[in-house]
Parts: sequence; C-alpha cells; structure tokens
Amino acid sequence: MNALTKEWVDKAEGDFATACREMRARKAPNYDAVCFRCQQCIEKYLKAYLQERGRRFRRIHDLIELLELCLPFDQTFELQRDLFKDLTKYAVEFRYPGESATKEIARIALRETKAMRTFLRQKLGR
Repeated sequence: MNALTKEWVDKAEGDFATACREMRARKAPNYDAVCFRCQQCIEKYLKAYLQERGRRFRRIHDLIELLELCLPFDQTFELQRDLFKDLTKYAVEFRYPGESATKEIARIALRETKAMRTFLRQKLGR
C-alpha cells in the first residue's frame, strides 16, 4: 500500500472511530455527526481504493460518483450501489437546519458503514 493510500485509510479510520464514539455517547449524543462521519469514512475508503490503483479523482463527496470510478477496476462494487446511495445523503442531509438524524437513523448509518468498511478493507487487502 502506498503512503498516500495509507493516509486515506488512516483518515477513514479516524472518521469511523469518531462515529462509533459519538454513537456510544451517553450525554448529548450528536446523531447528525454520526451520520456525517459514516459518509466521510466510506468516502475516504473509496478514495484510498482509487489512489491505490493510480486513478485520479477530483474533490467530490458523492459516493455514487466515486463508485463509478471504481467499477472499471472491480465490478463487484456494483453490488454495493444501494448502500453507497444510502450513505451519500449523509454528507449534507443533516448538516443544516431543518433536518436531524434520529438514534435509529444513526444506528442504520453505522451498520451500513460497518458493512461497507469491511468490503472496502478487503479490496485494499487489509
């Protein structure tokens, strides 16, 4: 694994740890932050995958767009499209007034992130 790929993975793991920690918070948990960090984790894992394959990408946060960049390397990414679509919305959906994540939504986001994280870590040989 090249150094920049490892840096993407480390940042993804930081987001994952933050989401898990916030989900466990007993006092004033921030479920919006759980959802956002879940999306960020997977975004960074996708970028790590692309980085490792030498595929350039622009600054984007849409997991479906990143998925499309991964497909030429591995068609099994297509099987995960629905999960990527679910997680994409968390990049902005709960970051602004008018919408807030519930504990159940955050729980679902974390469960989907765990599944995608496992999938992506396998693709990176981790």
